[in-house]
Amino acid sequence: MARLSKKQKEARAKVDSKSLYSVADASSLVKDVTTTKFDASVDLAIRLGVDPKKANQMVRGVVTLPHGTGKTLNVLALVTPDKEAEAKEAGADYIGLDEYLQKIKDGWTDVDVIVTMPSVMGKLGPLGRVLGPRGLMPNPKTGTVTMDIKKAVSDVKGGKIDFKVDKNGIVHASVGKVSFESKKIEENANELLKTIHKLKPTSIKGTYIKSISMSSTMSPGIGIETKMA
Repeated sequence: MARLSKKQKEARAKVDSKSLYSVADASSLVKDVTTTKFDASVDLAIRLGVDPKKANQMVRGVVTLPHGTGKTLNVLALVTPDKEAEAKEAGADYIGLDEYLQKIKDGWTDVDVIVTMPSVMGKLGPLGRVLGPRGLMPNPKTGTVTMDIKKAVSDVKGGKIDFKVDKNGIVHASVGKVSFESKKIEENANELLKTIHKLKPTSIKGTYIKSISMSSTMSPGIGIETKMA
């Protein structure tokens, strides 16, 4: 294990690993214990009492964070020519169809989100092996397969994120940057937690949210109370 720097040791000393904090306290503390020189992301890891292998226990959804993530997301709009102006107006970074399908086929995936139209999804099927593992495959459930391209691009640019439980039963999502005021981190985190609560599968017996941890890049994890305020 790598040796901790003096700053990292000081940061760890500020977090009581045996305690659970409120979202408000954690949002303030995460700013205090971040030692990176760059503007680190603030992330939540939410462990759920689900079995992701069961289709009826797959937790997946979208949430619009009130203050965005602080990240500039690159959006590719795979659209027919009649939708190009709409995508451009909404701020898509890359717009086109066949040329980008070919680029993806050749291994290009230098984007954060892809939005497209229902009529184009057939062409994306063969690219599932490239896009799927990177979480880039558009999905109607997350609003990225739609005829309203303008809204889809605007939503992504405005702080809408999609999340899903991983194979270990954990949802990972970014809720801001350490440069955010602690109140903004708190409100973003609460919005995400509220959305995950609403998505509780009916088949779940027992504890749904098992643990919540907040951390920034390189910071210690801060345990958060699982009961909702």
